[in-house]
Order: sequence, then structure tokens, then C-alpha cells
Amino acid sequence: MQRIVVLNPKGGSGKTTLAITLAGYFAQRGDRLVLIDHDPQGSAALWVRKRHPHQPPIHLIAAYENNARVTRSFQLRVPEGAGRVVVDTAAAVEAQRMSEFTLTADKILVPVLPSDIDIHACTRCISNLLLVAKIRRADNRLGVVANRVRRNTLVYQALLRFLNTLDVPLVGTLRESQNYIRSAESGLGLHEMKRYQVAEDLAQWQGILEWLATPSHVPGQSPAPGMARVLGAAP
Repeated sequence: MQRIVVLNPKGGSGKTTLAITLAGYFAQRGDRLVLIDHDPQGSAALWVRKRHPHQPPIHLIAAYENNARVTRSFQLRVPEGAGRVVVDTAAAVEAQRMSEFTLTADKILVPVLPSDIDIHACTRCISNLLLVAKIRRADNRLGVVANRVRRNTLVYQALLRFLNTLDVPLVGTLRESQNYIRSAESGLGLHEMKRYQVAEDLAQWQGILEWLATPSHVPGQSPAPGMARVLGAAP
């Protein structure tokens, strides 16, 4: 089982967009996909509930809900046989709590927007992941995604300069696209939409998927089996 955590304490960075796109991709490939939504806004959960019965199934865990009838560990249990788990974290996760999400994560994706405020927030996020959550660069678990990017802008160039100082891989650059809005509204993943409508966006996801397929080391665990299947045949 591969566990992918999408994390950035800064609200509005695009965590849910990444999470539901990954969930749709793996589901349409036939993986037994679990999506865990920790965000009190419940946007990822709403997206799952919009899906039609004929679409590939996604098992939802609405972690933001409080259920006094069961224990927290029972509420968050992952079904046996799950192939991939995608975790959409909430905003404002404190540095001391980051390890709760990252300890068993095979991959950690940090989305960042090209703005001074977001770059500053991402600096703190990466620093906390490295120093507080003890994520080692050598484990190949941590990657950054530049989100809602307009390439020919000064702020994008500033974002690139910032990322070059991190010594953390930039695994993908995603443009600002209405297709992500349509995806959220329809319950369809980007990879489930008509290819001629989303071809440019799909091409930008290739680097992210390739990075997810590379081996990583989770302390205390053996490598997740079947990770080389992430890419496989083109969807």
C-alpha cells in the first residue's frame, strides 16, 4: 500500500485539488483507492459524494467528522486490501502535529502558489517538515508542486528561485486551469474527463506521477509493494 499525504498549513494552496486529482487517477486505473479528508470544509468528501455509481469506486474516510459512537482509530481505519491512500490534510496544521500525518507517508506533496505570502508560508512548512517532523531529504519522500502558475510572470520566476534554494525537488508545475474547477464540480477526476479537453493539464501531471513511482524510504517500513505500477500503461 502506498500512502500519499498532501500537506501545507497555508489555506488555499490547492491541497484538495491535488488530492482529488490523484484519487481520480488511481481509481480509474483500478487501484483500491482510499481518500482521507481531514479538512473541516469537507471539499474532498463532497467531491466523492458527487461521483456516480458507475464511476470507479473511491472509499471515503471523512476524518473531519466527530463520531462519538466509535473510537478515533476505528474511524480512521483503512480497509484491508487498499492499494493506495491519499490524505488531504487541513489548513493550519501545527508543526508539532505534522508527524501524525507524515510518519507513515510514502510520499508527501507540498503545493505552493506563486505569491510572496505563499512562498513565505511554504518556507516555514518545508522547514518544519525537515526539522520538526524529521523528514530526511535522502528518503525521497518530500516533493513540491507549483500550483496555479502563469509562467511568464515575475512572481513565477521568484518562486523558481525560492525552490532552487530548498534542495527539495519540484516535482510538478500546474497551470491555472478551469478544468480543475469543472473536476471539483462534477465529481470527475482530471484523468476521467474527456482527453481532448484536458490534454495540456494531463501532460503537466506526468512529472508528478513519475516522482510518485520512484522508490522512497519510510523509517521502520519496507518499501511499498507495487509502486512501479503507478505509471504503467497510459490511462
